Amino acid sequence: QVQLVESGGGLVQAGGSLRLSCAASGRTFSSYVMGWFRQTPGKEREFIAAITSSGSVTRYADSVKGRFTISRDNAKNTGYLQMNSLKPEDTAVYYCATGPNGWDTRLRLVNYWGQGTQVTVSS
Repeated sequence: QVQLVESGGGLVQAGGSLRLSCAASGRTFSSYVMGWFRQTPGKEREFIAAITSSGSVTRYADSVKGRFTISRDNAKNTGYLQMNSLKPEDTAVYYCATGPNGWDTRLRLVNYWGQGTQVTVSS
C-alpha cells in the first residue's frame, strides 16, 4: 500500500513558477514509475509527465514539454514537478500517480493516486 500526498500548489501569475511535490509512504515507491496528471472541470484527466523508477527516463506531454521538469528522489520517497513559464491554461488540479511497471512512462496502469493540489495561473 502506497499513499501519495501532493503539495506545492497555489496561485501564481502567468510566467511564474511552482514546484509540486509528491510524498509517498511505503517502501515500494522506488520500484514504481511515477507521473503527474491534471484535470479541469468537465474534462478528462490529462497526462502531463512520467519518470521511470530509476529516474533515468522521462516523458512529457507536448503541452508542457520544455517548461515542466519531472524528477524524483527515491531516498526521500518523493517526486517533483517543476513548472516554469506557467500559462493560464495550466490552471488545473494536479495529481501524482504511480504505476506498477517501473519502466512504463506511458503510465498505462496506475495503482495509486494522490488527492490532488490546485494550481491557478492568473493572466
